[in-house]
Amino acid sequence: MSSPDSPQIQRRAIPDSGEWPADMLPLLQRVFAARGVTDAAQAQPKLAQLHAPELMGSMQAAVQLLADTIAAGERILVVGDFDCDGATACAVGVRGLRMLGARDVVHAVPNRMLHGYGLSPSLVADLAHLQPGLLVTVDHGIACHAGVAAAKALGWKVLVTDHHLPGEQLPPADVLVDPNIGGDAFPSKALAGVGVIFYVLMALRRHLRLQGAFAAGTEPDLLTLLDLVAVGTVADLVVLDANNRALVSAGLRRLRAGQGCVGLQALIAASGRDPKRLTATDIGFALGPRLNAAGRLEDMALGIELLLTEDVVQAREIAGTLEQINAERRAVQQVMTDDAERAVSRAVLQAEGERPIAACLFDPEWHPGVVGLVASKMKDRLHRPVIAFAPAEPGGDSLRGSARSIPGFHIRDALALVNAAHPGLIDRFGGHAMAAGLSLPHARLPDFQQAFVAVVEASMDPAALQQQLLSDGELDGNELDFLHAEALRLAGPWGQGFPEPLFDGHFQVARWQVLKEKHLKLSLRVPGRAEPVNAIHFSGWTGNAPANHVHIAYRLVSDDYRGGGAIQLIVEHCANA
Repeated sequence: MSSPDSPQIQRRAIPDSGEWPADMLPLLQRVFAARGVTDAAQAQPKLAQLHAPELMGSMQAAVQLLADTIAAGERILVVGDFDCDGATACAVGVRGLRMLGARDVVHAVPNRMLHGYGLSPSLVADLAHLQPGLLVTVDHGIACHAGVAAAKALGWKVLVTDHHLPGEQLPPADVLVDPNIGGDAFPSKALAGVGVIFYVLMALRRHLRLQGAFAAGTEPDLLTLLDLVAVGTVADLVVLDANNRALVSAGLRRLRAGQGCVGLQALIAASGRDPKRLTATDIGFALGPRLNAAGRLEDMALGIELLLTEDVVQAREIAGTLEQINAERRAVQQVMTDDAERAVSRAVLQAEGERPIAACLFDPEWHPGVVGLVASKMKDRLHRPVIAFAPAEPGGDSLRGSARSIPGFHIRDALALVNAAHPGLIDRFGGHAMAAGLSLPHARLPDFQQAFVAVVEASMDPAALQQQLLSDGELDGNELDFLHAEALRLAGPWGQGFPEPLFDGHFQVARWQVLKEKHLKLSLRVPGRAEPVNAIHFSGWTGNAPANHVHIAYRLVSDDYRGGGAIQLIVEHCANA
């Protein structure tokens, strides 16, 4: 496969620092300032700074609906989704409603292969025997017109809680809570689905408090749910604005203190992570994928069961099963990624070395639960919008696609433009700026590909096609130490929209070696330091030896493997200097 153009390293502008505590390291001041943060309160926001739940549209109506249902003793059915955000949102909804006095709370989640995404009419039909008084969607529903209508036809009340972008029309639910509905006054549009249902619960608790529902000292502590909120928020790759960072930071503190639910504690143990040193990166690369694996290859009901159990032994058993499913997911993903790379290589060769402006990939043998991971991998390789398709079910006529985009190109809006220009071409779609999903008939794939590429060509800013690495500049030799590495680790959470610090600099190569035939390990000399610094460039071996001097973009981390205050540079890009 032809390599994409080398990314350009561009240094972030660092404005004048703001008001900082006297004991804050200058490095942290620079990093925060480069992200538009000017004081400690913005840098590491607290729960007291959260936006008020009442600012969210229809919140009072949602709270009244829930309170009336609880008072009547009616059954509440919480319907989740088959990704990590949907699973944690479902667990938060079930746990929180029970804490707030609901006596009959049940839950369900669609099976990817049987029901497709969200609240579909087929899922409603399968749940009809539960006969709830109120159905609550979490992390979906804003685009589920037919499913909501089916539930209403059975006489159920429906509360939609979601964070996805709505279409031109809203579903016929009794109440809809979504900060991204047009005109909603809630300041943070970046809440994940789990964040939205947590906000609903906070508002419900306040309502019940004012109604005198809690005797002295019996008010439930909803902060115990923040471990789940943190995992779902990070795993869904929503922007970590100040509001989300406050939620995630609080959840991480609970997990580090061993106060997370037994399911998450078991998952941390199965992943081999140290709970005391857990970071948002660990959630994104270890916990999230293991939960997501259940929804991708099996049934997310297993993941939700893990998050709801109070039995330590059962939690360990389920976590072990998820570990096995995740290993299977990695194997399936590797085969599919290899197929995708060959397809992209052919396309690049046919275009005489030019990368296509966008890619639509399909293989009849691919698994619909893994196409999102393939699209993400190919998006990273090409630095282009990519949609990967698979049969929605074996031998079926419908395709399920997962889209991933690059900064500067809104993929959900692009699908909306295709849908507007070619009505009926797409069966359904939804998503965000960077990720979206869709379904369409297999026979219409060539038409869709042509229409999608045309939209990208018409609306893509050419500047977005050049991949850039934003660097926080050089580090002095005295900043390349354990103290600064640990300060950076604890200064997070880092993530989408609030990126982990990346630095760049020129180094002399003292030694190098290749590990597992693909990883490049470097020993780098640093002016002013007697001992070289270790660096690792994962999958960085190109078959050519590095020069004596290299220019690298890297992250400074503690070397947990070596311990004893050791550090390591995680190389993101390496070029001969």
